[in-house]
Amino acid sequence: MVQQINSLTHSDIIYPDSDGQPMADNTKQFRIIVTIKENLELLFADDPDVFIAGDLLWYPIEGNNKLRRAPDVMVAFGRPKGDRGSYKQWQENQIAPQVVFEILSPGNTLAEMTQKFEFYNRYGVEEYYVYDPDKVDLCGWIREENRLNLIEMMDGWISPRLKIRFQLNPNNLQIFTPKDQPFLTYVELGQLKQEAETRAQQAETREQEAETRAQQAEARVRELEAKLRELGQL
Repeated sequence: MVQQINSLTHSDIIYPDSDGQPMADNTKQFRIIVTIKENLELLFADDPDVFIAGDLLWYPIEGNNKLRRAPDVMVAFGRPKGDRGSYKQWQENQIAPQVVFEILSPGNTLAEMTQKFEFYNRYGVEEYYVYDPDKVDLCGWIREENRLNLIEMMDGWISPRLKIRFQLNPNNLQIFTPKDQPFLTYVELGQLKQEAETRAQQAETREQEAETRAQQAEARVRELEAKLRELGQL
């Protein structure tokens, strides 16, 4: 009797959209991840071919659903915006995310971060940034001669791809847009929008008041002209 052996094809393999791990271990880490991701979304909002994601599984090789990473934030230039369950590189014109951010939490181990570095180094990341919010320590690597090399000085560093600037202060990391505007939290962005709307409403009110005064002045002139005509002086 001949036994038929069925082998899985690439189309049969399931690539899970979740690795079962939480996006963040604490509120500080989560806030920084969201702040970086959302401000990058704003920065590239008008470019349809910049895809930005947070905690999205990236599968670099078709046929291997075990080989994967979920960067805290990743940016892929040359890929369209839109929702994805995961980033399957063979479906993305073989474009690897060029920029990756990892925000450390107390639960991260040296072995885990070494594995992440080796993955990003091997599969084509051009810029890799790791920030430890507890130590206010930022490390960065940039691809040169086909490997990620350490950036010696991160304070004041400007990302070649993103054009953003990093500034290390005693208590925190600040990131600035190419127009030198600071990255803001969701709450700060909301407050800024509210302030702008308030200023716009105040300006509209002042404009309406000025128009009312002008109309009143014009009416007064007409009234005086009418009286002068009655007196035969006009």
